Amino acid sequence: MLSLPLRAPSPSSPAQGLSSSVAGASEQSKGGKWQVLQPEGPMLVAEGETLLLRCTVVGSCTDDMIQWVKVSNQGQQEIYNFKHGFFPGVMPMIQKTLEPLNCDYSIYIHNVTTKHAGTYHCVRLDGLNEHPGKKLDEGTSVLVKRAGDPEPDLWIIQPQELVLATSGDTVLLNCTVLGDGPPRPIRWFRGAGLSREAIYNFRGISYPNVTAVRASNNDFSILLRGISTEHSGTYYCVKFQRKPNGQYLSGQGTRLRVKGETGGLGDVGGEGEVVHKENFIMSQTS
Repeated sequence: MLSLPLRAPSPSSPAQGLSSSVAGASEQSKGGKWQVLQPEGPMLVAEGETLLLRCTVVGSCTDDMIQWVKVSNQGQQEIYNFKHGFFPGVMPMIQKTLEPLNCDYSIYIHNVTTKHAGTYHCVRLDGLNEHPGKKLDEGTSVLVKRAGDPEPDLWIIQPQELVLATSGDTVLLNCTVLGDGPPRPIRWFRGAGLSREAIYNFRGISYPNVTAVRASNNDFSILLRGISTEHSGTYYCVKFQRKPNGQYLSGQGTRLRVKGETGGLGDVGGEGEVVHKENFIMSQTS
């Protein structure tokens, strides 16, 4: 795991919050199966910056049933819910997906401090109320770098939060990796949890219509050529380490939304949403 000189774990930033967890567990609702998809992490954010926590719920678009919680030694702390309440420093991303009954419940946490280190869970409100002692298997772990701390051995930067494109386009997905970390590869995935799809790695394995840019030694950006609506989803640039821990550090993710030849992108915009229309220009990679 990434080595950072963080303060000793406290109830609000427990030791277990710094370990990886498997995201994407399915549950049964009255309307059928639904699934929470959020990145495993860990993600690294500097003190004072803004953290983006991503969550997509497949098979449900009921805002008043979704909340974010952070688990500590003293129980569960509510971070945000979409039904009621005021949560200082936390805002929803407000981003709609193209797939029916799939909804984005990502949130921003502004002005991060070391108290925000831990594991975050995107869950159903009714599930928590009915089973308060239930173990949460999904989650995104977060590491916080304090001001004045030595630089970590690795940063993964995915600057694009949302990329809009049309079928047939070539899309650039940016990823900059600063530092070395363990001697294991960088890989790209689409989606989160056990169902995520391998898109590219930098160990010579070839994938159809995907190429590396490599404008510099720190550039791990990729090009997706001839995309279609089936390529829509959230893409993660991830560093690995040797087992048993496996995943070492993840970027925050880039959501790709693809418009068909006759279809639309749906509603775009809203407070807290950052929208990028990326054209393929090589000078962007420098």
